[in-house]
Amino acid sequence: MLQHFSLETRRFFLCNLLLVVCCSFYLLWWLLAFRPVNPIKGMKTGWLLIPAFAAGITAVVFAARGLGMAADKPGLIPSGWVLRGGIAAYVLLLIVTRFSLHRPVTTELFLIVGWAMLALNETSVLFGCGAFGRGTAMAFSALIAVGASASLVCYVLYYQLPAKAGFIDGIVPLATTALIMGGMDLALLPALG
Repeated sequence: MLQHFSLETRRFFLCNLLLVVCCSFYLLWWLLAFRPVNPIKGMKTGWLLIPAFAAGITAVVFAARGLGMAADKPGLIPSGWVLRGGIAAYVLLLIVTRFSLHRPVTTELFLIVGWAMLALNETSVLFGCGAFGRGTAMAFSALIAVGASASLVCYVLYYQLPAKAGFIDGIVPLATTALIMGGMDLALLPALG
């Protein structure tokens, strides 16, 4: 099946699939370790983070290789804009959430911004190589912006919420990311022709 994709499209397809796997293991860990009643702590659930981490790192490698291969193809958004915008957004969000909103800085902020940058670059390149039409690329760009915004709201609110609401709050970014990346893979299937 994947042999019908161009090499960069194949790498993005695998990246998305691995990010869904990453989010699934991370979400399963969250559901068990942070449930409001009788959470399962320690390595009884902590081992779930190992495949989540491995799938996430491998996904980033596939994405970087796909982006590198398509560097000469014009995309929907210049990749330099996404990179500079992502760095600026991270610094600004770090300052605002830490000093204005008094939210402790955690890895999740980096992951939210990093995912948005990766997904926007991927969507742009998939448009540039013809795997996505303009409408599909713009729709996924909007979904990524909405998903990142929702995740940031959850990030800011988490420490202000009671246990049950915080538990649900932690599910939203993981589920949103998995659904968007899985949706991108489903949208790629017609490119098999």
